[in-house]
Amino acid sequence: MHTETMTAHLLSRSPSRDRDRPALSFLDGMALPLARAHEFCGDARRTLAALVAARTEGPVFWISPSWLPERLNPEAAAHLFDPGRVVFLEPQRAEDLLWCLEEVLRAGVVPLAVADLPGPPGMTAVRRLHLAAETGAAEGEVAPLGLILTPGDGGAPGIESRWRLRSAHGMQTDPAGKPRQGWHLHRLRARTAPVQGWQMTTGPQGFRTEPLAAAA
Repeated sequence: MHTETMTAHLLSRSPSRDRDRPALSFLDGMALPLARAHEFCGDARRTLAALVAARTEGPVFWISPSWLPERLNPEAAAHLFDPGRVVFLEPQRAEDLLWCLEEVLRAGVVPLAVADLPGPPGMTAVRRLHLAAETGAAEGEVAPLGLILTPGDGGAPGIESRWRLRSAHGMQTDPAGKPRQGWHLHRLRARTAPVQGWQMTTGPQGFRTEPLAAAA
């Protein structure tokens, strides 16, 4: 009897819950499950976050350390979405960065909240973000999406997915021979999708991606 009960409990943890979770598509069918926290890293991580913001409606809360000079460039963001949608929060203490993100997600009234962090948070902090986002989806008005931006290759444990965007400008040219803006996008971690890389470029139809092997 004990064995049967334990087996039933283990089987209840089915991955179908992840497959059924609503998701936000942002590039050629790539998707981010809602009511979860995801990590963007690489030198172009803010560009990737802006691309996601362009696929949402309503306000975007952007949380940045007050003591660091790096900020979202509104003029550059205007090519992707209305920067007037962004509410900037600049905590003066490091411990308040994740606290702000957690509270915004728990409220469930903002579709997208971004925290620009100086480094990856730990497992406990990530779990709290997931729980806050799930609470917001259950008790609030929207299923919120949480993004943490980290330098380098990131590395936050327990994150729903990790994406890295690196600049690779000038590697391709347009029909007139002028260098195109380009990036290398890698999905480094995802619960239900494999590790994969793409070449991302801009063109008349907007952003275009193709697998890195095909691009090469």
